[in-house]
This record gives sequence, C-alpha cells and structure tokens, in this order.
Amino acid sequence: MPPYALLDNPVRRYPWGSPTALPALTGTAPDGGPQAELWLGAHPSAPSRIDGRPLDALIAAAPDALLGPATVRRFGPALPFLFKVLAADRALSLQVHPTRAQAEAGYADEEARGIPLDAPERVFKDRSHKPELLVALGDFEALCGFRPAAATARLLDALGVLSPWAAALRERPAAAVLPVLLRDALDSDRARTAAVAAALRHTAAGGGRYAGACAGYARIAEEYPGDPGLSAALLLNRVRLTAGQGLYLDAGVPHAYLRGTGVELMANSDNVLRCGLTGKHVDVPGLLAVTTFRTAEPTVLTARPVNTLEDEFATPAEEFRLSRLRPTATPGRVELATPQILLCVAGRARLAAPGHPALDLPRGASAYLRPGAGPVELTGPGADLFRATTGG
Repeated sequence: MPPYALLDNPVRRYPWGSPTALPALTGTAPDGGPQAELWLGAHPSAPSRIDGRPLDALIAAAPDALLGPATVRRFGPALPFLFKVLAADRALSLQVHPTRAQAEAGYADEEARGIPLDAPERVFKDRSHKPELLVALGDFEALCGFRPAAATARLLDALGVLSPWAAALRERPAAAVLPVLLRDALDSDRARTAAVAAALRHTAAGGGRYAGACAGYARIAEEYPGDPGLSAALLLNRVRLTAGQGLYLDAGVPHAYLRGTGVELMANSDNVLRCGLTGKHVDVPGLLAVTTFRTAEPTVLTARPVNTLEDEFATPAEEFRLSRLRPTATPGRVELATPQILLCVAGRARLAAPGHPALDLPRGASAYLRPGAGPVELTGPGADLFRATTGG
C-alpha cells in the first residue's frame, strides 16, 4: 500500500438524519431518505473500504504496517478512533457514555448474564470508554451537561410547570438534587410530558427572555411526542455553535445533538446509555450510575495554531486528535508518525509522495495515511481539511 489511499465510506441511515447535507458534501444525488452519518474508520459494524477491502480487515492482516508498531503497542491491533460526519435534521437520543472502568465492569456483567451483543437491552457493546469531540461545519444546536441550578430554576419558573423541581434546585445542593430529578423525569407519564410540552409552546409564543430556548425545547416535544426525555432535557444547557466551534464530551456528561452538520471524532466504541428521546432501551439505574451530576456552562472549543498549515482542537483524549489543515500552493509537509484520516470539506487538495502517484481529494473525499511511509506533501489553495489521528 502507498503512503495514502482513497477511502470509500459507508453512510448510516437513522430517522433523525438529513436527506440533503451528506449528499451536498460528497457530491452525490439525494435519494429522499435520511442520511445521518458518514463513517470514516475501521469500526467492524461499518468500516471504510480501500480498493473494495474493509479497512478493519486490512488492519487485522497487517497491523504494524497499517497502524505502526507504536500505535499497536499502545492501543492494540485496531484503529483506536472513529471519525464521522454527522448530519442531523432532528434531535438524537439524549445519552451518556461510561468511563473505561465502568465499561469494563458493565461489559463483564452483561457477558456473565449471557445478554447477546445484539439484544435491545444490551448496553455495553465493548470494554472501552467513548470520549468524543464534535466540530460544527455550520450552525449547530446541542444539549450538553447540566445547566447551573439557579438558571434551571428560573427557566422552570418561566414555564410555570415542575415547580417542585425549581424549589429543590434552590434549596439543596445540585449534586444531591439532580439524580432525583433525572429519575423523576424518566418516570414521567404522558400527561405530565404533555403539560410540559404545552407550557413550552405557550412560553415560546409569548416572547420574552425564554422564548427562544423554549421554542427549541418545543421542537423536541414535536419530534418525540410523549417522550419523558423532554423533561430531562430541561435540565441541560442548550448550546449553539457556529462553523469551526466544537464541544468535547467526556464520560458521564449527558448530551444530545439537536440539528446541524459537524465532524465528530471519538474513541472506537459503541457504549451508550440513553436518557430519552428514543424508542430504544433506557436503563435508568445504569444511567444514574454513570452520569456525572455536575453543573457548569459548557466550554466551547476553537482550534489553536500549531504551525502555518495546522490548527488543533485540544482535548485530553488519548485515542484521538483532531486538527484542521488549510494548505496553499506551496507544499506543506504532513508527517506520518501515526495513522490518520484526512477529510476534505471545501475546495480540492492533493497528496504527493516521491515514487507514488499523487492523490486528489475533492470536497467530501477522504484518505487513509499509514505511518512510517515518509512525509507526504499537501497542496490545495482554498482547500479545508480535517485531520484525525491518535492523541498525544
């Protein structure tokens, strides 16, 4: 294999996906159905392909060549990250990811109880944690982490519902109250959920300080009628990102992406505990055990310059590192110390290495770069690329 190879990436179709955003990125014709995620990587459930061969199979056959000996020693013979483009037209499920220790214990427990990996009630699909980073490609909305208690109490006062929640948030420490409120939210019956939805619509229509926020929550109520996750969502920060802004989500942080398109980079895991806005299994005791009940306004990330070619989104994750490359007509040098994936999101870029044909990357195209094959030169005036690789 040369130092770089073009990737053929699968599209995952979920009901919340946009029918147009991924086709617009990749230059393909919309087919009328939702296209939710473009997966770039070697996850066995939907691996990218190189010349028709699955990337996970290629790596399994030659891990040192495709990952590099250092990566194999550190993470084992599998690509440690999964790279995606996410395109949401409506809210994804409200969810939390476990720590590594919680994932290992949960996986061992479910294996011992004989729960099949594909069973609807199965929670832990592997032994890994799943930190993740999302960077918006345009306007993007999300829920992320518990809102400071006083601010949530004011929102509930404006709605005129869930008054006991507001009182509890004012009178007791948030860390003690939030587990009780989250459990109460997920036990909501349809009558209470309908009352919350009606209050959201009324407050949104009335204008004023909370109209915008309530309109956003009212959309969730329309998308998931009767879902008790609506009340849980009221406890969370509502975040709006613009292109180039990001969110890092560590274990224990409840979150949901509401709408927009972005690149997402995560540890190569499928462990999710859902809190609502879903028809899938919700394990309330398991959820409460892994959730971190800490209140704070979310930190919005922006990329910081590394050199004239590259800006990095700094996170504490070991499995992945995300940066942005903006090449010019003058060749920029891309070192190949680690396995990496390049995704072009604007313009056209070109990869070149001595003794190998150059590889063009138009908008929506991506390439796998294997380590140890020498530096690669990158050109492309006006091009914009995201680079996914392992962490430091």
